[in-house]
Amino acid sequence: MGSHCSLQLLKGAKDEGFRTLLVCEKRRLGLYRRFRFIDEIIEVDNFKEVLSDKCQKRLKQANSVMIPHGTLISQMRSDEIEKIDTPIFGNKWILRWEADRKLKEKLMKEAGLRIPRTVKSKDDISGLCLVKLHGAAGGRGYYLAWSRESFEEGARRLIDQKMIRGEDDLYIQEFVRGVPVYLQYFYSPISAEIELLGIDRRYESDIDGIGRIPA
Repeated sequence: MGSHCSLQLLKGAKDEGFRTLLVCEKRRLGLYRRFRFIDEIIEVDNFKEVLSDKCQKRLKQANSVMIPHGTLISQMRSDEIEKIDTPIFGNKWILRWEADRKLKEKLMKEAGLRIPRTVKSKDDISGLCLVKLHGAAGGRGYYLAWSRESFEEGARRLIDQKMIRGEDDLYIQEFVRGVPVYLQYFYSPISAEIELLGIDRRYESDIDGIGRIPA
């Protein structure tokens, strides 16, 4: 799907000798047609068309394997993703956990990872918090809250922008001061090895300096 990390995925697949296919919204065609490592493009008005019989048929004819990324999760419900007939690389059932922050929190706790404390209610806010939307929205709609009132003000703004239906669509987490290092790695259960692929910044519940905290 033409967004998020699709260029990296397509370039890597081409380098490995695979034929590449991109499902692309018409408004983004000008960008993706510039890259020679994209062999075929399926044009759609919006990504929901991936669910249509017509699109699924074309993907099947091309013997495609879909590589999921954040846009798939942000554009479709979990039950819609699970109904896609095209084979999906990896475990498509885990994407339900990726789309729900409470399930993701459960997964990380079971893995023994240290994570920022979840604030269960706006009435429990006692310090600086980061308020998030569920799913993979790339940080869209996040805001800081330090009281019940500031939480409600931010929620009303998102409701007015039609980004959420109500306060129940929000997830509150304590704000942790620290260095926002985002490690990208791949673990192979075949060779039992972990390969570190890269490091970048990712602003979630931590931040790289107290100077960024608003007065």
